[in-house]
Amino acid sequence: MEIVETSKNGYTISTDKNKLDILSIHKFLANETDWNNGIPINTLKKSINNSLNFGLYYKNKQIGYARIISDYTTIAYLGDVYVLQEYRGKGLSKWLINEVMEHPNLQGLRRWILLTDTAEWLYKKFGFTELPNPEFYMEKHNSNVYNRFEKANINNK
Repeated sequence: MEIVETSKNGYTISTDKNKLDILSIHKFLANETDWNNGIPINTLKKSINNSLNFGLYYKNKQIGYARIISDYTTIAYLGDVYVLQEYRGKGLSKWLINEVMEHPNLQGLRRWILLTDTAEWLYKKFGFTELPNPEFYMEKHNSNVYNRFEKANINNK
């Protein structure tokens, strides 16, 4: 897939996987989120390899991230969105989501999916709404999946 990159005011958003600071992404997602708390780095690497990634950088330092899982035809899932605390309040999250939504390979999709309990105000600006029929929604969710990896790592030491 073609790499898309945009820059303004010293900030850059890029879909180039080679630019991603995987240790920085891991540090944030594993330690500062509820949704990926404790994610093993190898699991993160595999998720990155199988996704469309948007890195947000300031002077080549990774300061934000968003990830898309999609078939590029009918559906896309937006996840792992963050901007580091010290860079918030500058419109960067809005710019990041705009770049995601405008990506040429994500046009004409029938459905976008997002799970969030923060920043609903941001996603609503891009047309995301609460589920109109939540009774149709089903999931299989294992919130303790990463604990299994943690226990395995402890037992193997």
